[in-house]
Amino acid sequence: MAKNNKLKPARINIKNKRAEHDYFVIDRLTAGIVLTGTEIKSIRLGKAGLVDTFCFINNGEMWVKNMYVAEYSFGSYNRHELRRDRKLLLNKKEIRHWASETKSPGLTIVPLRLYIDENGRAKLDIGLCRGKKEYDKRATIKEKESRREIERVTKAHKY
Repeated sequence: MAKNNKLKPARINIKNKRAEHDYFVIDRLTAGIVLTGTEIKSIRLGKAGLVDTFCFINNGEMWVKNMYVAEYSFGSYNRHELRRDRKLLLNKKEIRHWASETKSPGLTIVPLRLYIDENGRAKLDIGLCRGKKEYDKRATIKEKESRREIERVTKAHKY
């Protein structure tokens, strides 16, 4: 008898690498996204990007703007736009809180990570962020390089 082996889907984890470089993350939140059928299929294939994306609040709803989702190759006539505004699913309380936070100067809402949860739904980690100055960016790069160097040296001494 043959065993019933289920194939595990690949873990989709699309990060916004520029956000970590350009911003200090003050607070984080996970939100669902309203998507069409071909959009979720493209995301499950890993064909999405968070470069130059940001979130905004309009009429008590939070939206993500400029998120790239590639065209689904097996889609027929019902295709989606590559970069359109997509609604985020959050509680009104959370939206009101973040709306009041972003009124202070220098704070913005930035998508940090797009992933598929264990139930097969697309989720977006968003962060309340403050922009870094040029000297902050240099300090972050220096810190990463020193961590990498220490890791490399300790790994070399193990063998």
